[in-house]
Amino acid sequence: MSTPARRGVLPALLSDDLPRSRVVGLLLIAIVVMLAIVPFAFGGAKAMSVAAKVMVFVLLVASYDLLLGYTGIVSFAHTMFFGIGAYGISIASTRMGAGWDAIGLGLVCALLVAGLLALAIGLFSLRVKAIFFAMITLAVASAFQTLASQLPGLTGGEDGQSFRVPAVLRPSFTWFEIESLGVEVGGRVLGYYLVFVVVLVSFLALMRVVNSPFGRVLQAIRENDFRAEAIGYRTVVFRTLSNVIGAMFAAIAGALYAIWVRYNGPDTTLAFEIMLDILLIVVIGGMGTMYGAVIGSALFLVAQSYLQDVLAWVGGLLHAVPLAAELFSAERWLLWLGLLFVLSVYYFPSGIVGRLRLAAFARAKRD
Repeated sequence: MSTPARRGVLPALLSDDLPRSRVVGLLLIAIVVMLAIVPFAFGGAKAMSVAAKVMVFVLLVASYDLLLGYTGIVSFAHTMFFGIGAYGISIASTRMGAGWDAIGLGLVCALLVAGLLALAIGLFSLRVKAIFFAMITLAVASAFQTLASQLPGLTGGEDGQSFRVPAVLRPSFTWFEIESLGVEVGGRVLGYYLVFVVVLVSFLALMRVVNSPFGRVLQAIRENDFRAEAIGYRTVVFRTLSNVIGAMFAAIAGALYAIWVRYNGPDTTLAFEIMLDILLIVVIGGMGTMYGAVIGSALFLVAQSYLQDVLAWVGGLLHAVPLAAELFSAERWLLWLGLLFVLSVYYFPSGIVGRLRLAAFARAKRD
């Protein structure tokens, strides 16, 4: 009697969805390693803050890719679920004080609210055409943002809420110090690795979802929903479940972000600009790949955070050339960011991961 083939650890962790491109694999390894060593390899609070935001957006974008890339659902309400997760933590911590019980209760309540709201939106709206569903989600998200701004007694209104986290996550807490590296392992570092571990586990869980039989059905619905309905799948049910799962993972991302910044407000987690960033990252990284969320988030947020510094450096070198100095001024960073986005879409129409996978497939076919 034959025994089942034994899988390696990496394929098992990645749900047998390997990068399928050497360049993609190297990029993923480099990003994960860099994120893992940021507190020890790079000094200063900015590097840790950028890295923590990258990790939060990896989870947020991956949860949105479950809808857009794998199910074909265009939703503009994803920041609403992101904000629900953040408000769950901020409201619970404000009312109950700094403690793990407040964080636990806030997270559970946020997951319940996000899941139930996503369920209601899905059941009542996913039967309509895609463009109408997108408009409905945009209206619901805008209404939620307005509601959060007008309830100062609960949400802090437009000023938001600052709150305290458990003592071990506060910057003032010191666990131990590594003298050889000149690094103090304290609350900020512990908070960073809390975000790292939760994002890693959540990302692997999403990988499991999209590579399960459930995920195969979602992809079948994306390709041809009429055919999926004809062979017996209730597409509304699967789309609704996809919406609920994506919303709950977005709420986890919001909760992590609130814990990291120790503040939440409408402009922090509910702004429509965040939704635009999510869409840009999905397109840049590659829809329907999950790995695109990792590579796209890292490239986009690092460029967004450090492009001004790079332009200021280049402008300083070209200060003797008036037109060039003006063109490379740090104030023009949005122009250059837009140009980089246009070039990435032009040269990588299927996203970075999609393009590199196609190149690897073509190369293997030639060989």
